Amino acid sequence: MSKSLPKRSEDYSLWYNELVKRAGLAENSAVRGCMVIKPYGYAIWEKMQRQLDDMFKRTGHENAYFPLFVPKSLFEAEEKNAEGFAKECAVVTHYRLQTDPDNPGKLRVDPNAKLEEELIVRPTSEAIIWSTYKNWIQSYRDLPLLINQWANVVRWEMRTRLFLRTAEFLWQEGHTAHATAEEALAETRQMLDVYAEFAEEWMALPVVKGVKTENERFAGALETYCIEGLMQDGKALQAGTSHFLGQNFAKAFDVQFANKEGGLEHVWGTSWGVSTRLMGALVMAHSDDDGLILPPKLAPIQVVIVPIYKTGQLEELKERIRPIQMGLLERGISVKLDDRDTERPGFKFAEWELKGVPVRLAIGMRDLENGTVEVARRDTKEKLHLPLTDIVNNIDQLLQDIQKNIYQRALTFRETHTTRVESYEEFKQVLDGPGGFVVAHYDGTPETEERIKDETKATIRCLALAEPDEDGICIVTGKPSTRRAHFARAY
Repeated sequence: MSKSLPKRSEDYSLWYNELVKRAGLAENSAVRGCMVIKPYGYAIWEKMQRQLDDMFKRTGHENAYFPLFVPKSLFEAEEKNAEGFAKECAVVTHYRLQTDPDNPGKLRVDPNAKLEEELIVRPTSEAIIWSTYKNWIQSYRDLPLLINQWANVVRWEMRTRLFLRTAEFLWQEGHTAHATAEEALAETRQMLDVYAEFAEEWMALPVVKGVKTENERFAGALETYCIEGLMQDGKALQAGTSHFLGQNFAKAFDVQFANKEGGLEHVWGTSWGVSTRLMGALVMAHSDDDGLILPPKLAPIQVVIVPIYKTGQLEELKERIRPIQMGLLERGISVKLDDRDTERPGFKFAEWELKGVPVRLAIGMRDLENGTVEVARRDTKEKLHLPLTDIVNNIDQLLQDIQKNIYQRALTFRETHTTRVESYEEFKQVLDGPGGFVVAHYDGTPETEERIKDETKATIRCLALAEPDEDGICIVTGKPSTRRAHFARAY
């Protein structure tokens, strides 16, 4: 079980990949660069999806679905967007196979079935959605249009890693249209706040909210806002983005509306999304050398009960455990009774520890007679003996404490791995040492940003919204700087 996991301190990448597989989250598929999300992993994604979907709907958004295929002419209509994704596109050129006359039992592409126009397998949906919005929007009365889509996308990756970077992944993408720039910007910032709230309240992941530099901006956007989390190896991970598109896509697809005065204007747009990359963040931000550590709010199983029994006792013990199990379920706490008679308790303990179940109860006849239950919490590995009389309330409170503790531990890690530096030499020393976020002045030019990236492999993760303007000197060029940026090596 978890005893054979690689150690984070020795090979973080190998530890991550092995943990994802052994905990039953995902595995590599027969399709190069693609993954199979297994039931336990998909259960976590479903909880993420359900909560985010509720948050989107509370902010007035509706779900829709758009085609997987985008005609090439539509895709290239917004030039910056097309150029930005061109090298990652999978392209459909034919629509039929046929038996291969030279290889019995095999198939080949029918050379006579070439499409008149190639179809792009969506790497993002702005093109197909904005070409549709042209038909949906005529008047100011049709605005704002607030649409979200849950879908899969394909970005042809050559170097892949489960959840973090795969050729196909799952995500949601919001696409909204507004009458004014101010409304669109407010929407962009609102969805950034939604993502940050979800990351911190549900994933127990503290994030830095900020805006991307021009070099890191989404192709076709005027501004890109982001949330950045810090993983335990000191690398940053972009956990969500929200884009102010201006009128770029509206003009590319001629999406206009009649304003209250009767004149025609192009609408203002946004797009925003998070993906199954959040699953990777969840693993890397919290887990340890023994397996997953899952925040209770996202754990598929919040409590596992392991009966400790002698031959012939199991059925009676299960009946006496049942009121505890039902009490937890009635409180809305997900419970698994592991009554397998094929494995010993020690094996079960290790398995549920590997899978990150927040709370484990070990209950035997003697415990019931004594009126206590042995309770183990996954985050600290502390064992408690709690009274049976108020066990449901105690477990409920314990789960809340675990959620808070996991967040606080991640926040403390980020705070101790965020360093403000005044020189390029110090900048490099931090990156090569403890890592984490390095907050430094730079002169604001793309050239300096690229130089730092080439020389240190660190990128500007964001210009943090909470970071005040501050006069200073660029650590590389010595030129004046008006604010600091958050740099880090990143996934």
